[in-house]
Amino acid sequence: MSTTNIFTPFTEEELMPKEEKLEVIKKGKQFSIGVPKETCLHERRTCITPDAVQVLVDHGHEIIIESGAGVGSFFTDLQYSESGAKITTDPKEAFGQDLILKINPPTEEEIDYMKPNTYLVSALQINLREKEYFLKLAEKKINAIAFEFIIDEYKQLALVRLVGEIAGTVSILYASELLALSNGLMLGGITGVRPSEVLILGAGIVGEFATKAAIGLGASVRVFDNSLSKLRRLHTIVDSRVPTSIIDPKELGKALRRADVVIGALPRLNMQPIVTEDMVMKMKKGSVIIDITIDNGKVIETSELTTMDEPYIIRHGVIHCGLPNLTSKMPRTTTKAISNFFLSYILNYDEEGGFENMLIRKNEMKQSLYMYKGRHTKKIICDRFGLTYHDINLLIF
Repeated sequence: MSTTNIFTPFTEEELMPKEEKLEVIKKGKQFSIGVPKETCLHERRTCITPDAVQVLVDHGHEIIIESGAGVGSFFTDLQYSESGAKITTDPKEAFGQDLILKINPPTEEEIDYMKPNTYLVSALQINLREKEYFLKLAEKKINAIAFEFIIDEYKQLALVRLVGEIAGTVSILYASELLALSNGLMLGGITGVRPSEVLILGAGIVGEFATKAAIGLGASVRVFDNSLSKLRRLHTIVDSRVPTSIIDPKELGKALRRADVVIGALPRLNMQPIVTEDMVMKMKKGSVIIDITIDNGKVIETSELTTMDEPYIIRHGVIHCGLPNLTSKMPRTTTKAISNFFLSYILNYDEEGGFENMLIRKNEMKQSLYMYKGRHTKKIICDRFGLTYHDINLLIF
């Protein structure tokens, strides 16, 4: 019996099976989280509840909370300390941690308290920012993540959607309060009495929840948007009970003259307002305008930023509310919603090996940053403030 020699360029040793090499994800160290007390815009919300603190502490994180941070949302220092947080009276200590969770962006003084390479997670409210804010953060080489840019695995703006749901509902509840104050009208739902007219500009998440709340209270609702797909989606959600329209100045002008309440829910970043001063002058006296997206650009030309102390102004006989933190009117609900989000957000990053690993592995994480180690990584911000743009994909790969 003859043996056949099979030619092979490999040696016998090279052909022997070898153990497979698998990548072991290097776990990031558990990091310390600072939650400072909010000092701007009479802010009453905070980022985290005592229940969420307990879960994070059980996962090995150190939580430093500035005394009084939860008071506006009706959470006491005692509740936080019993959940495992360390309470500090020094804001410098809260701002000196690896990760800072905040509702409003830090002030210039607060940026000075931060360590280089800190991760800052807060709202950006681009319409309220100055160029100096970004330059100051860049000096400290901060990694900054904005609520407005946080994307989930489904490519949805997760936190914008969450806060938008609350903002839409709150806008109608507060509008009904202001309408009763201005001319004694109720939104509707009373037998034999004509319901109030509510006009909603924007069919996104904020517009959707404002529509649902207004219908629930018995108002007559009309929605305008320039996106047919958004209007179609809204039509499906509310069973075609609401008339919708593309933003046509003539049609919009007629609807505004009839409206008792106008809700502005369209971001107008670097764009002209939709409702002009002339249109507002023709509206009913005592009607109410709530410009929800004012921190992202005006929808109504005559609206102005307002504060919790003076939540509205009167222009041409029309009440204008321009609160950039409208959901702060329902601080406990908003805090619980934001806290639920951040709890899963942080635990998810723990499993994946920390923020640095996630930056390399997940594109969604890269898109949520507007600054990486002091470099400006959002083109929309760089164009607006004349900053040098850096492509995040060239900084992290």
